[in-house]
This record gives sequence, C-alpha cells and structure tokens, in this order.
Amino acid sequence: MDSSAFPDALQRAGLSPLTAQQVSWLQVNVGKLCNQACHHCHVDAGPNRLEIMSPETAEQIIRLLEASPEIELVDLTGGAPELNPSFRRLVAAVRAMGVRVIDRCNLTVLFEPNQEDLVQFLASHQVEVVASLPCYLHDNVDKQRGSGVFDLSIAGLRSLNEVGYGREGSGLLLDLVYNPVGAHLPPAQDSLQETYKHELMGRFGIQFNKLITITNMPISRFRHGLERDGLLDGYEQLLLSSFNPSTVSGLMCRSLISIGWDGALYDCDFNQMLDMELESSLDCAHLDDIEAFAQLGQRPIRTGTHCFGCTAGTGSGCGGAIA
Repeated sequence: MDSSAFPDALQRAGLSPLTAQQVSWLQVNVGKLCNQACHHCHVDAGPNRLEIMSPETAEQIIRLLEASPEIELVDLTGGAPELNPSFRRLVAAVRAMGVRVIDRCNLTVLFEPNQEDLVQFLASHQVEVVASLPCYLHDNVDKQRGSGVFDLSIAGLRSLNEVGYGREGSGLLLDLVYNPVGAHLPPAQDSLQETYKHELMGRFGIQFNKLITITNMPISRFRHGLERDGLLDGYEQLLLSSFNPSTVSGLMCRSLISIGWDGALYDCDFNQMLDMELESSLDCAHLDDIEAFAQLGQRPIRTGTHCFGCTAGTGSGCGGAIA
C-alpha cells in the first residue's frame, strides 16, 4: 500500500493532516521482555527480548511528570510491564502525584516468580488493570496466546476479583481487551461486551468493568503471519476500505505521547514499533530533549498505512472503539 494512502484518505474526507492537541496521556513501553509470545503481538515481545527500560530512564520520566501537571494518565505497557524492575517504583511515584495509572497486564504474569504479591500491590495503589483476554473460550485463547494461557488467565481474573477488581463500588477498575483471532475487524464493542459479561459470569463467576476491542495492526509478528499465510494484501485492503472519517477526531495520538524503553519519543505505540520517531523538525526525539511534556502539544503527527487500523470501522485505539 502506498505511504501516501492515509493522507490522501484524510484529504478526500475533507480533513486536515493529523495534529496533536494538549498531551494528557503518556504511554510508556518499559521493555519488550514478556513471559508470553502471542501471535498477534505488534511489539514482537517475548521471553528472550533484552530491551528493557533502565532505572535512570524511569527516574527521568518521573522528573518530567513533576513538571507536567497536565498529564492525567500514565499507561504502562510492554512486553509484560510488571517484569521491569522499575515497574513498582514508577507506579508508586506516579500515584503519589495523583495521576491515574494503567497496567496493561497479560494476566499470566501474576503467576511468575516474585510476583506473588502483585495483585495486592496493584490494588493498594488503585492501579487500573487492562487485561488481555481475546476470547471467553479456551481453544481460541490458547491458539492466539499459547498453550495453557486460558486457564492461567481465568485464575488471574479470579485473583483480581477476590481483592475487588471489577466489582461494583470497589473503585478498582478491571477492563478486558479483545483482539480478533484472524485477519478481520473486531465486532461491535457494546454487544461483544454483553456477551463477555454473560459468558464469564456464567462459566467462571468473573466480573469486569468494560471490554475494549482493538484491531490487530499489520505490524511485526502479526504482519509476518499474514505474509506467511498470503493474507497481508487482503487485510490491508480491508482496513483501507473500512476507513471511517468520524473516528479521526478521537484518535489516541491526538492526546498521547508514546515513550520507548530507551527514552525515545513517538506519536503512538504503533509508530514506536515501526521506529517512526516524532517529526524531525520538532527536535524532540528523546526525553533528553524536553523539559516538560507540554512541549509536545500542537505538533504534526507522523502517519502511515498502519493508521488505517485505527480508523477502520468503529475505530480502534488503546482505549477501545472510537465511533
């Protein structure tokens, strides 16, 4: 697909090139180390990855947050973010500032060595948990995420429920993430959420707050799988033909900055995985280049063909459907 396809789609819809608004959301990728190696992973994370955020970079983020009162949310991702030795330091420091924290948890990490108290730690700091569960059926989850993952995921959700996560009135938010198993768009988020709630409660007695549907990006491991199976061109055409202009105003890149494990800065997590750093004219490629995150507002956003993944159908982002 031509690299000009997305700007051309915006122009045909009468929309201007993408620009950021005020930055209110930091998404921090603390490393590619993960205890899983999922087929759909756009990060290409896994147990053998060595890229991991240093304590010095974590402290740099904390200092910049202290100078950036406009930041409302810090979204910790990976890999499995909890495996980074600085994860708990980041959580405690950010929560002490009164800023919301999301932990993008794969659930099975709760049973890794030295993580026995992780659920209690998350609850004590009122961390919002966004947990991956691509289906409520055993075989579909294990097919996408690996043998035995479904059973551990259910056990993890039960552990979170036991301390109050996902339960009405607890103040402990537990959201689940659905990624399609295959080369198609997610179904309607609201109706799928109803099905998830019914099935998980009926089968396992599990409660959660909301379901987030995310379109699989044709990046890294998922892209390689599409190429192997001869599905890449068809999937990219599906995303392009499903372009929905009404999603553009709600794209996460409009209010988000993505920070790489090495301190490099990006418009979004997907740009990060494609090594598309911020627009070069900004002279802000790294945390070392800024004094506060407010400097990164009102900037031009770099786009590519992968942006059709966020604007297809009802739209998609780390917060779920847009339109």
